[in-house]
Amino acid sequence: MPAHDGAVSTHAIVTERLARAGCVAASEEADELLAAAPDAATLETWLARREQGEPLAWIIGTMRFAGQTIRVDPGVYVPRVQSEGLALRAAARLPAGGRALDLCTGAGAIAAHLATNVPRAFVVGTDIDPGAAACARRNGVAVVVADLAGPFQAAATFDTVTVVAPYVPTRELALLPADVQRYEPRRALDGGPDGLDLVRRTAGAASRLLRPGGWFLAELGGEQDAVLAPAFAALGFEAAEPWWDEDGDLRGVAVRRLTR
Repeated sequence: MPAHDGAVSTHAIVTERLARAGCVAASEEADELLAAAPDAATLETWLARREQGEPLAWIIGTMRFAGQTIRVDPGVYVPRVQSEGLALRAAARLPAGGRALDLCTGAGAIAAHLATNVPRAFVVGTDIDPGAAACARRNGVAVVVADLAGPFQAAATFDTVTVVAPYVPTRELALLPADVQRYEPRRALDGGPDGLDLVRRTAGAASRLLRPGGWFLAELGGEQDAVLAPAFAALGFEAAEPWWDEDGDLRGVAVRRLTR
């Protein structure tokens, strides 16, 4: 059989197995597995792991985020494509030579995007998980192992503060896909009773650390922007700018620290 036909046949087989396992983007994932696997034996091992629900990024070790290749170590929360919108908006608000703080940085995808796309910016991330911090460093991110903004006590020094904190209400964790519940760290998903326990803390930290006119950007869902509106106002934020995905679902909000 010609090599081209064999390649097509292999792709079709891998795609079919992934589809049967419940992978929504089976063909695209087949492309990634086939491109990354060094040999047939590795491909079979990786495919079996994916069929069990293990995140693809853990298996091949990388993923694409906002045009960059991001390393994702096993056990580290996998950055979501939906978070690209936050990264792009943060980069647009971070001046050249500015200062950015990425809380709960995880693998460092957002911080890496800011550092790559904003000339001369100072970008630093924090994460409470040493494993995630180590992964972020391998992605070129300057990162501190800390509970949110603990190491940064100076006020009004940052132009942007970003966060993708856990924001799924505890009672809704059972609605997440089975493979997400089985593999991904609960600490990166569980946001407490209304999903906003950690987001509120990060907003408080941002209100202290942002310069007047600086921006805080947080990933959210449901109607959490409305729930947070009173807290944002009390913390001295204005000009809330939520954004939605193509299906009309809330994906995040940007708020500006008062300039007066």
